[in-house]
Amino acid sequence: MSFNETLRSLLKSDPRFVDQDGDLLKSEVIDKAWKIDRQLIGLLLDNAQIKAKFFDEIKGHWVFNINTFIDYVQDKNFYASSYTKFRNKIGLTIDGKFLKERGEVALVWPYKDCVLEGGQSKEEEKRKEIFFNEVLAQDEIDRLLDPKVLTSFKRYTVNGEEKVTEFKRDKDGTIRENLIIKGNNLLALHSLKEQFREKVKLIYIDPPYNTGNDSFGYNDNFNHSTWLTFIKNRLEIAKTLLRPDGSIWINIDDSEDHYLKIICDEIFDRSNFIGCIIWQHSIQGKGYSGNLSVHHNYILCYRKSERFNLGLLERTEEHNTNYSNPDHDPKGDWRTGDIRNALYRPNLIYDIVTPSGKIIHPPKNGWRFSKETMIKKIRDKSVIFNKDETRLILKIYLSDQEGRVPESIWFGKDIGTTRIANKEIKELFGDKVFDTPKPEALLNRIIDISMNINEIFLDFFIGSGTSISVSHKMNIQYIGIEQMSYMKDLPVERLNKVVGKNIKKDGKLLEELEYDQSGISKAVNWKGGGDFIYCELMKYNEAFIERIRNAKDTKAILAIWEEMKIRSFLNYNVDINRMDANIAEFKELSLAKQKEVLMDILNKNQLYVNLTEIDDQDFKVSEEDKKLNKLFYEG
Repeated sequence: MSFNETLRSLLKSDPRFVDQDGDLLKSEVIDKAWKIDRQLIGLLLDNAQIKAKFFDEIKGHWVFNINTFIDYVQDKNFYASSYTKFRNKIGLTIDGKFLKERGEVALVWPYKDCVLEGGQSKEEEKRKEIFFNEVLAQDEIDRLLDPKVLTSFKRYTVNGEEKVTEFKRDKDGTIRENLIIKGNNLLALHSLKEQFREKVKLIYIDPPYNTGNDSFGYNDNFNHSTWLTFIKNRLEIAKTLLRPDGSIWINIDDSEDHYLKIICDEIFDRSNFIGCIIWQHSIQGKGYSGNLSVHHNYILCYRKSERFNLGLLERTEEHNTNYSNPDHDPKGDWRTGDIRNALYRPNLIYDIVTPSGKIIHPPKNGWRFSKETMIKKIRDKSVIFNKDETRLILKIYLSDQEGRVPESIWFGKDIGTTRIANKEIKELFGDKVFDTPKPEALLNRIIDISMNINEIFLDFFIGSGTSISVSHKMNIQYIGIEQMSYMKDLPVERLNKVVGKNIKKDGKLLEELEYDQSGISKAVNWKGGGDFIYCELMKYNEAFIERIRNAKDTKAILAIWEEMKIRSFLNYNVDINRMDANIAEFKELSLAKQKEVLMDILNKNQLYVNLTEIDDQDFKVSEEDKKLNKLFYEG
């Protein structure tokens, strides 16, 4: 073969570089070359002739000459014809790839190629967001997503708050602490990416649903597009934290469910879709005239790869009612099972001869077992004949059932409803304090069938704190992230109640542990105890935003402006002298407009302190925080 033919043949051996017609996908090859794809490099190094062409030897090491390779692949002579070269360049592109190359359906919307910080701190808040384009604003995105300085460390135990002096780690260096982080969840996830890359077994999130009535109240002309960008950014980084055998479960409703499914297909791959669970969150009818009474949410479930194994649910007496032993089988109770094959299998199509010599012909798709296995099962009487020997009966034994396969509909009577979830919160706080909490039994089931006790759970929309409370009661290590202002009043305080507190009651000689006994506590035999570490992303410009938001009058706003001139990071095009020269005009604005002006001129890339700037005197990071950040990020 010629060199061209050899190279084409080698590249086509990688299915990623071949389209459905068997043609080479040039743009895909070039994309992987620019990314120094290990699989591609290994392929090229395997052929001595190709290796000599595209690699330079430097002191015993082979260095890939990217430009030489890409120039060669782009040359028209590399392809069989000019048509082959250009035909893949016609069509719509998604994420830089042509639809023909993707071979799948893709979801497109304004701002898809952007990063959205999504920095709300109050549920009712509306804020004009900045969309950082991935091409035009790469530097800004890099700074935005740099790991952040952590501060306000506290360890919560049964004895109250304690100072954090260390982070427990396992023999592999992985942090083995329950962590609660307050701050923007996108930035917090990027701060975790090095410490917890491919370490998380299960992610569960209950994000804002974008109904127009919930916490996602962004004030822009592309509310739907904003939500899609918001969730896409977070799912992409979340995927990097998942273990190869991990999974992600996302609670959502009708408003965005179908769009979210397509985003997840793109990010996690359609082949990794496990299923969509319908959770009956309400039993009581709502009675809205002219509308359906909505009684369910969806839970989309994706695995990271085929290495994920979905666990079984516990069996109860209710699930065993169909088993009996009418023929006194020594193996015990049994029920009938389907002995037909669900798909057409020509090798499983054969006749069965009954003891009396009758012939039973196979079903349309064939039998469930091979002929050898079928004969064995007939001999051991786990497959029997009916009385007139016209059909076969497969026995499914109760003794063989370790559990039951999870079903796609989860009923409120089994795992709770929103009303039950509100009752659980009322037991802890005396009144309803959250609009849409989830029942503890729901999270208990998801955790139970998705992970083991020595693995890590992550929720970056912890809301009322159900998921982290359940994880703590199940002795599962967890990481919880929340940016809303109720963080310490609700989820942290709820988790405190789960841990419990040593108190001395009247008439008692010794202290007793008082702890949360609601929800799943009895089911999992929870007795209190354990601990967790709380910390925050260290604010910089975000602190100014909070002060601006809380300012009561123009005098307070002007005082903040004076400090902003000295200590804040302003946008590059802000002229301080010009602003001061027009301060009289500024004073005439309404208080709301004054707040908007000051917020707009703050650099949104410096909302929090980057870890790389921890030693900068301007940020005033304490020596204690410097030590703890070093322990957290470096071990």
